[in-house]
Amino acid sequence: MTALIATDLDRTMIYSRGAMELAVTESDMVGRSVEDDLLCVEVYDGKPLSYVTSAAETMLWRLTDTAVVVPTTTRTVAQFQRIDLPGGPWRYAITTNGGNILVDGVPDEGWRTDVDIAMARGGASLSEIVDELGRRIDDSWVRSSRVADGLFSYLVVDLDSMPAGFVEHWNGWCADRGWGVSRQGRKIYTMPQAVCKSRAVAEVHSRLVDEGVLTPGAPVLAAGDGVLDAAMLCAADAAIRPRHGELETLDWQHPGLAITGSSGIAAGEEILRWFSDRVEDGAETTTASPL
Repeated sequence: MTALIATDLDRTMIYSRGAMELAVTESDMVGRSVEDDLLCVEVYDGKPLSYVTSAAETMLWRLTDTAVVVPTTTRTVAQFQRIDLPGGPWRYAITTNGGNILVDGVPDEGWRTDVDIAMARGGASLSEIVDELGRRIDDSWVRSSRVADGLFSYLVVDLDSMPAGFVEHWNGWCADRGWGVSRQGRKIYTMPQAVCKSRAVAEVHSRLVDEGVLTPGAPVLAAGDGVLDAAMLCAADAAIRPRHGELETLDWQHPGLAITGSSGIAAGEEILRWFSDRVEDGAETTTASPL
């Protein structure tokens, strides 16, 4: 295999109806429907929830033949297991923002123990965060409050009713205690600094080298749309983000970072083409005969 591809899922690889921003012209519709171009990859409570395009499906399958694709998501283990992403089953997947590494679908207990130790040393406990957060929110604008796999907290909010400056003020309190705050759509995550995707990706890369699947110099390619992806994008040998999402709102840049020309579900296809081009270039370099 020529590379490790660590890719965020929601609003990077897979899209809900509200996030896909489908632009349909009259010529697009001749002889077919938009549904012909969509594959449902997640069903929740009996309803279709997330999609990829048919072109993205094809590219994902091809990509898994030449590179190690590692789904890398902030979703919990259970939320990730709802997704039937083309290219699986996955030898490795990263969930809960790096708090869990799944090996053949099963959480790695050793990795989780290391994360728990790092959290205990890194600042405030999860219970302290949850208690303080509870004093700052109310039902007038918070639709639900959850704890994800015993690692971090997230809220689902009504953005129109949320108090101005809440995220900034809450982040200011958390930053001094080893935690950070990120808003992605209607969700507000409160995340310990010890839980990050980049550390988990580095661990998976190391294991794949030890297993002989990757060479020690095999590059890491990464994609993501949110602040919780930023460290992973910085640590990668090459990275891309879509022209939408939290990082786009912040106009976030990094040396060597690529940004898609399109937004919405079309950006998902563009990201996959970008991955494929770099994997193919790497394969050609590896197999080229010396002059």
